[in-house]
Amino acid sequence: MKITKLADGLGWPEGPSPLADGRLIFVETYRSQVSVYEAGRGVSQFAYVGGGPNAVLAASDGCCYVTQNGGVIGPWRARDQRPPCIQRITPEGKVEILATEIDGHKLRAPNDLAFGPDGVLYFTDPGGPFDPVNRPDRSRLFALNPDGTGRMLEELEPVYSNGIVVEAGGSIVWVESYTGAVKRRGTDGRITQLCILPEKGKPDGLKIADNGDFYITALIAEGVDVVAPDGSYKHLLQVGRVPTNCVFVGNRLYVTDGGHLGLSPDPEMAGVLWQIDLDGVFGLPLFPGGIDRSVVTG
Repeated sequence: MKITKLADGLGWPEGPSPLADGRLIFVETYRSQVSVYEAGRGVSQFAYVGGGPNAVLAASDGCCYVTQNGGVIGPWRARDQRPPCIQRITPEGKVEILATEIDGHKLRAPNDLAFGPDGVLYFTDPGGPFDPVNRPDRSRLFALNPDGTGRMLEELEPVYSNGIVVEAGGSIVWVESYTGAVKRRGTDGRITQLCILPEKGKPDGLKIADNGDFYITALIAEGVDVVAPDGSYKHLLQVGRVPTNCVFVGNRLYVTDGGHLGLSPDPEMAGVLWQIDLDGVFGLPLFPGGIDRSVVTG
């Protein structure tokens, strides 16, 4: 295994995703933008989206989809706030608001997103603001169909649903940051708890290896927890200071690292982008997807 620092000085990087041309995009929440890393050229702005982007996903339709929390999560406040929503960046570079509500439910702070094998875009919305003791909102899981219609899949307890992935069989798996729970919603709608991660970890984002293992970024543990499909704990892959999310590209795992815990209203540009070359481990390819280009809210 080899770990390489690709970039630093980032403004709370999250939600990385590979582009078809080999570049890597990710959000910089404190800069209210989607950034792009290119080997030999470093990091530059890919698109300014305003507010507080939480994750970005490059889709097979040529667009990129962004979970926009609005810029009011935690003590930091964006200068140029946006309504909590799902945004779309078109191949031409236009930033559109795709949805501010789903089936009559107003979005409060969309967090992470993933396409499933059915072409549906799934995302978490834990609400806000951050409060590990007195959670004010019930977390929600949403599904946005390719035609722009959608539904709320689940309204959960006042927990902080965060990273989300979809398994090859179509089951949805997500983590809850403050409880440390990893949960699965099967295709029959039944929810099971896979495990509770080590207390010191605080899970944030996750992706799936081709053998079904979950690679879960642990904010406090300074690494990536590896968990088997049945929920049994394997080991901690040590990387970074405050790992926020990750993505596989072949046998490489790219990890975004906030560099600090984001407890100050002043943005600290301490984030890092890491590349981990894994031995004999490959990622489950991300599923293709896209939303009808005629669907635009604003």
